[in-house]
Amino acid sequence: MNLVFSNEVMNTRVFGFSKCGAFTLQKPFVFPLFRAKEIHASSSKCGTSSSKCFHKNESMKSSLVPGAVKETMVKKIGKREHHVWKKRDSAGSGQKALNLLRIISDLPNEKEAVYGALDKWIAWETEFPLIAAAKALKILRKRSQWRCVIQVAKWMLSKGQGATMGTYDTLLLAFDMDQRVDEAESLWNMIVHAHTRSISKRLFSRMISLYDHHDMPDKIIEVFADMEELSVRPDEDTVRRVARAFRKLGEEEKQKIVLKRYLSKYKYAHFKGERVRVKRFSWDKE
Repeated sequence: MNLVFSNEVMNTRVFGFSKCGAFTLQKPFVFPLFRAKEIHASSSKCGTSSSKCFHKNESMKSSLVPGAVKETMVKKIGKREHHVWKKRDSAGSGQKALNLLRIISDLPNEKEAVYGALDKWIAWETEFPLIAAAKALKILRKRSQWRCVIQVAKWMLSKGQGATMGTYDTLLLAFDMDQRVDEAESLWNMIVHAHTRSISKRLFSRMISLYDHHDMPDKIIEVFADMEELSVRPDEDTVRRVARAFRKLGEEEKQKIVLKRYLSKYKYAHFKGERVRVKRFSWDKE
């Protein structure tokens, strides 16, 4: 009966409409199972894609909501205001430095007058204007006003401010240029006793340069001995000054040892517009 029913339906489809309907009803039991599998697979794919689309739509909606934009902006603004320590105010430090230069330039070379005027300069400050004083020292150093550099640096150290390697280096240079070797030597001894393990190569080089400038080879050898004891490797200029000091003292063997130990085997020279590495001989004289 099933076969007859299917044939009748097929005949009605063929004569009533077209042959395409007849082919679709030849296997009435297999067709629904096959379609069910396809529908199940397509629904699973659509489910995953719909979940992705849902998340994308939600993210787009959240990006378009004005409240979300405000929250992100508030978070970014909050990151800028996370400092909890007291920050030194550098506003107007340049003008303060210029005022200090104007005050110090009109003063006589007397300790009481200089210290009194500088104390008035900081009388209304809540904290010591260290940035302005450092700028003033830098300007005075560029102008080669060594007497004013010494006055300001000594006043800062008497207040317990600016006790850094940079201040010591500037003060040693000022002593060197102002022909105050004794004061430079006393300051150097204080630095060695107070900061034995933290003296930089820069300060050692500055002191050796000072002694070389004033033709004191025995003092150069003493500072160089401290450098070797603290395992501070000298730069090339310092090595040449030490070698020159050994040569002046008549110790040529030690001069060769120093040059061989601390000078590199090669140096760079310019030849026909190019930088060329050339072998260096430690026993060559300058």
